[in-house]
Amino acid sequence: MKIYTRSGDQGLTSLFGGGRVTKCDARIEAYGTIDELNATLGVARSLGVSPPIDEILHLLQNQLFDLGAELANPRAADQPAGLLQDNDVAQLEAFIDSSEADLPELKNFILPGGATGASLLHLARCVCRRAEREIVALSQVAPVRETVIKYMNRTGDLLFVLARAANAAVGVDDTLWQKQ
Repeated sequence: MKIYTRSGDQGLTSLFGGGRVTKCDARIEAYGTIDELNATLGVARSLGVSPPIDEILHLLQNQLFDLGAELANPRAADQPAGLLQDNDVAQLEAFIDSSEADLPELKNFILPGGATGASLLHLARCVCRRAEREIVALSQVAPVRETVIKYMNRTGDLLFVLARAANAAVGVDDTLWQKQ
């Protein structure tokens, strides 16, 4: 199988299950940003995070791939169950709670940064929030399961906590925001 098909040379792409849309369609934007988030997590993993964080990121990468597949299918929201379920959202909440348990209480806003892994997780959080906004925008014109939006919201929260945990794991303090 060749990697190039030339079928997208006029700015159109195929959806899972058939149909063609422009490459700037809301659905393409949403799952394209999920792909970007997945790649950002891959970079964070490659540059080093602690083994417990790496395990969580590996799971997230697989779940995000599933989510991208769901978003690529215009009929997925009409099916009774998608690949991600409410128990996946609950699992993210459990990861947040356990990761946050050993962190200092957050009393101020913090600036993104710190160690390389933490900085990349902050970047991933920003990409995640953009993906979330794009999925919400998609939900205004096409059906999107509520669980998908919940999952993305919790993923952004988790990435924030994991960035803090990644800094703490290597002895780097959060950088507190200071009003200028």
